Amino acid sequence: MSERPITSHDVARLAGVSQSAVSRAFTPGASISAVLRDKVRDAAMRLGYQPNLLPRMMVKGRSGIVAIVVGGGYNPFHAATQEAFSHALQRAGKRIMLVQAQSDRTLDEMVSDIIGYRIDGVVTALSILSQQAADAITAHGIPVVTLNSGITTETIRVVGIDNVGAGREAALHMIARGGSHFAYVGADSIASRAREEGYCAAVTKAGFARPQCLSGTLDYDGGLAVGRRLLNQSERPNAIFCVNDLTAIGIMDAWRMDGGLNFPADAQIIGFDDIPASRWLTNNLTTINQNVEMMAHHAVEIIENLDTYPHLSTRVDFTMIARGSTGKPVS
Repeated sequence: MSERPITSHDVARLAGVSQSAVSRAFTPGASISAVLRDKVRDAAMRLGYQPNLLPRMMVKGRSGIVAIVVGGGYNPFHAATQEAFSHALQRAGKRIMLVQAQSDRTLDEMVSDIIGYRIDGVVTALSILSQQAADAITAHGIPVVTLNSGITTETIRVVGIDNVGAGREAALHMIARGGSHFAYVGADSIASRAREEGYCAAVTKAGFARPQCLSGTLDYDGGLAVGRRLLNQSERPNAIFCVNDLTAIGIMDAWRMDGGLNFPADAQIIGFDDIPASRWLTNNLTTINQNVEMMAHHAVEIIENLDTYPHLSTRVDFTMIARGSTGKPVS
């Protein structure tokens, strides 16, 4: 015959406290001193006790679980957003369901299925691309927070940076350093199109020809391919802005390996996201940091306070990180 399961009464008896104190010790935000909570949790650990969350879920109608939907593992930026979301949710006493999506397009199909798990909300760096999917998700009444997306509803909120402004700042940065023939390498996303808009507007306002705009695949191999296309042009750009750092690093390697060219001697290049590889000495890549920690902070606030949160879209500040790939301003 198997042993009976350990209960909260067993923990209370060992710790010398009331059963309600045990309940409070395992309830995020409950009124209990740190000393008493540690005493209860020490007793629980010694007994191998795990609290049963089902009664609390039934009373409150909330599971305390938030789904983090992350993109493909090829991009270190997705790992950074996952880590930022996880830390912010843990600080708020939430439990995490991690869901992998390969692209923004699969997110539209996944969210309705995820909501069936009785979660308290969804946070993701991917976008909801169609209004039809947004309407279907909104019908469930579950908070969904996306980064740098465009669609908002009463339950779908957006946290992001000023992507148009980031594109403008990238252009002005390279113009100040002698850029004269510009290119933008983007992707099929709302954020990418906004960055392209700001970049092209600033370049043409300064009196230069409109940048050449190419589409990549957000990964290193896509950057290599675009880099080789640019390299084979009769008139190569000398100022390249990329939708993300992986694309920029791929372009840099293509030009260095296939053309014997270097940055910034032969061209300037700027990435986006400030992934760890952008800081490597072989890349030394100028990039734009999106402040994902602050994005995650706002995302959790929205999940916790959807009914009273005042904004459909919340903006955080970005930072231009100037490194060697763009050189110094011309005097």
